[in-house]
Amino acid sequence: MSLLDIRGVSRVFPGVRGGAPVTALQPTDLALDENDFVTILGPSGCGKSTLLRMVAGLDTPTTGTITLDGKPVTGPGADRGMVFQSYTLFPWLTVRQNIGFGLREKGLPAAKTRQIVETYIDRVGLRGFENHWPRHLSGGMQQRCAIARALANQPRVLLLDEPFGALDNQTRSLMQELLLGIWEREKKTVIFVTHDIEEAVFMAGRVVTMSARPGRIKSITPVPFAHPRTYTLKSAPEFSELRLKLTEELRAEAIAAAMA
Repeated sequence: MSLLDIRGVSRVFPGVRGGAPVTALQPTDLALDENDFVTILGPSGCGKSTLLRMVAGLDTPTTGTITLDGKPVTGPGADRGMVFQSYTLFPWLTVRQNIGFGLREKGLPAAKTRQIVETYIDRVGLRGFENHWPRHLSGGMQQRCAIARALANQPRVLLLDEPFGALDNQTRSLMQELLLGIWEREKKTVIFVTHDIEEAVFMAGRVVTMSARPGRIKSITPVPFAHPRTYTLKSAPEFSELRLKLTEELRAEAIAAAMA
């Protein structure tokens, strides 16, 4: 049995002011095993973020089921960690306090909380900034803190919704390598939503490409490159070939979405 099993999951939103209902996601099947790293690509409005929110328990499927470790997902839980594109740190807490928030909510002993928090401060490269307020951090540093906060809770699955979308290209590239390095060490199961094709290929073990709305899975493409990965992989001919293949798929869906 897969760790995370998505079966026949769809999402239909009610119409606005008596209008027709809107199908955001057609019935969708996807299974993830332990240590999988899956990226989801698709044009705007194809339902990829909606699917992620349903896995997180922040939205409810219209049809189908989502199970984690064989248990139905019925709402948010500590077994899933979520990182959004927007910086969602608590502004009244320091870096150290933000990272330890979930651990304190669980009632973990103070000494154990401190140990875990200090470990993740080092893993995301925020040593020296642990007592800073979020407003004093760059965008990249805020996302490092958000990733550390999600991972400190030891979730079974890490869910990322375009987490680097607001960052400049150089910072984005560094954050990709940082997250991959953490995954290579901890081997969490990851679903990573992105609009960026190069990012999708660089990060993933499998790339899921979605159709224009109403969204469905159009293809699942294995990524054959070994780990550890560094930025030099992006200049390899095999990388460029795979990126071009997915670009053509996504371009066709973007055109379909624009003409809908």
